[in-house]
Amino acid sequence: MRKIQQRPWATYVILIIQLVVFGWEIFKGGSQNIAALLASGAKVNSLVAQGEWWRLVTPIFVHIGWQHILINSLTLYFMGQQLEFLYGPLKFSIIYLLSGIGGNLMSFAFGSQNSISAGASTSLFGLFGLYVALGIIFKNNQVIRQWSQQFLILIVFNLVADIFIGDIDIWGHVGGALVGFLVGWIITIPQMKNALPKLWRIISTVGLIVLAIVLYRIGVVRA
Repeated sequence: MRKIQQRPWATYVILIIQLVVFGWEIFKGGSQNIAALLASGAKVNSLVAQGEWWRLVTPIFVHIGWQHILINSLTLYFMGQQLEFLYGPLKFSIIYLLSGIGGNLMSFAFGSQNSISAGASTSLFGLFGLYVALGIIFKNNQVIRQWSQQFLILIVFNLVADIFIGDIDIWGHVGGALVGFLVGWIITIPQMKNALPKLWRIISTVGLIVLAIVLYRIGVVRA
């Protein structure tokens, strides 16, 4: 029974969902077909501004091309197992979804109005940002601090690469990393519930809410 409980079920479910969605894209005309991507829930800022707010959530599970879904799925598989073990399936799922939504909100606020964007990378950058937060929270833990430093370097490296690679939604990556970092201060690890001062959790929660509202308003005004 213990082995069953320790399986990363949330990670598996997320992987299955995005594979099913990818199959739906192919059925609708292909994972690089604009009509299929739109029908599957890809994000277009102008459509979000028109009231299709669910496109801030659904793009997390939509991917453009085989390479896109393969890289993101492998990254989720390996990172998800470790983080889900620490947080449990429910908290991990919340972190993953909030990071993805946050990245899509940042893209909505500052990205191109009519370009199509999709992918789990907003959520994955959130997991990167989460590791950075953990390195600060548990600064006396050498292993966690080393993880944090490595993921900070990974974030910087990827953002620099985004600048020089076309067709990359850099704002989505920035937003995902930022929200993941903030969520790291809010959602505690079950075995370490008293590791964070309550004040820091309150400040981070308020900051996250304000950030979401501001980003959404900017996106609507720009539309």
